[in-house]
Amino acid sequence: MKWEILEYETNRGERPVAEFIKAQQPHVIAKIAHLIDLLEIHGNFLSLPHSKRLESNLYELRVRGKGEIRIIYAFLDKKIYLLSGFKKQKQKTPKKEIETARARLLSLT
Repeated sequence: MKWEILEYETNRGERPVAEFIKAQQPHVIAKIAHLIDLLEIHGNFLSLPHSKRLESNLYELRVRGKGEIRIIYAFLDKKIYLLSGFKKQKQKTPKKEIETARARLLSLT
């Protein structure tokens, strides 16, 4: 089964994850696209090193490289929503990023 990948969109039509991805270097964009393709194919079976569960319904897509990139996503109604993207600076995922993703997920339900 192929999953449907959707990006979170604000009421004003802004797509923060798409904007974040577009701001990256071309080789990083290629890595992100590859991981999103893997997510589309494997869905909830995608695991480490590509994906990691953060909490009950929030996961992070892990883009490895010189600069660590993370895209937080969630499963909702047989779809995958890309909720937030950021450059990882520290060992732990910042609470602010998790709270942002959680709020965006709640706005979808």
